[in-house]
Amino acid sequence: MLESDQVNKKLHLYQATVILSVLFAFVGFSYNVWRMEVSEHNNNVRTACFEMLVELTSLEQLIYIAHYDGDTKEGSPRKGWVKIRLITDLSVLTSKAVEQKAAILKTVWSDHWSTMTDDQTSVESIVNAIDGVRVEIKMVLRSLD
Repeated sequence: MLESDQVNKKLHLYQATVILSVLFAFVGFSYNVWRMEVSEHNNNVRTACFEMLVELTSLEQLIYIAHYDGDTKEGSPRKGWVKIRLITDLSVLTSKAVEQKAAILKTVWSDHWSTMTDDQTSVESIVNAIDGVRVEIKMVLRSLD
């Protein structure tokens, strides 16, 4: 009888160990999957943010070329529209705040692109909207895990 009790105790201990091992493995696997999802999301956001920063700089350069150099070929509004669309599309992958600032930029561009070659106020309005998007992008990048 004594041996039977010892065998039963060892069996229960073995079963408890197996159950806890499976539980820890499940928790570890779940955490790993969650962490990979967060990392993938952060990588997508970072990539979109960096691409937007490049496009914002390029758009700003285009505006300065059109306004200060009077070069409507290199500073073509058509090129600007393409950049605005790309910035707006990429903003969806970042945050609501960046998306809103990109929409504001698109509106400001829409209102001022035709006068940016001659009107300093138009240039300042567009550049201020670009800076607004930049500020939001930097805040998003700082907030990533």
